[in-house]
Amino acid sequence: MPHTASRYLAEGPRVGIRHFTYEDGAEFTARARESRDLHRPWLFPPEGASAYTAYAGRLIEDPSKAGFLVCEKDDGALAGFININNIVQGGFQSGALGYGAFAHAAGRGLMREGLDLVVRYAFGPMRLHRLEINVQPANAASIALARGCGFRLEGFSPKMLFVDGAWRDHQRWAITAEMVGGPGRR
Repeated sequence: MPHTASRYLAEGPRVGIRHFTYEDGAEFTARARESRDLHRPWLFPPEGASAYTAYAGRLIEDPSKAGFLVCEKDDGALAGFININNIVQGGFQSGALGYGAFAHAAGRGLMREGLDLVVRYAFGPMRLHRLEINVQPANAASIALARGCGFRLEGFSPKMLFVDGAWRDHQRWAITAEMVGGPGRR
């Protein structure tokens, strides 16, 4: 049987990661609507077609962003999403992560596997050196994911991000290429 290229940028035992496409809109928005109770009040992914098109467009077209879908390998279903925002090259080589699991995948370890893949991809082909996650202190699941993937707590930022109608406090978690065995990049 001839070898065919994987549809994923990186693969683990149960998930693969790939970039967003406009064609993912129907599944993404349906999963976001199904996951509203899981996501609120922490995040608000797009739940409608036009909102998804605008959201995906920023991730696809803006070089300071990279969006990844975490897909179950057995059937390709979307398990969640991980975005690297505010990508800065040069001496900084850094980005800020945002992510969310979809309800059907929550608690199954799929996002941990996906986040590990995104971190390795960011420190490999993307040539970044540092990734940061900003988490509201009461978001225990997100903190557990950051900690479980090797991010270290670096600080606390009062009223850092405007979320759900108010400025919210956030913990800052970070990881560098050296922390995952990757070479320092310069």
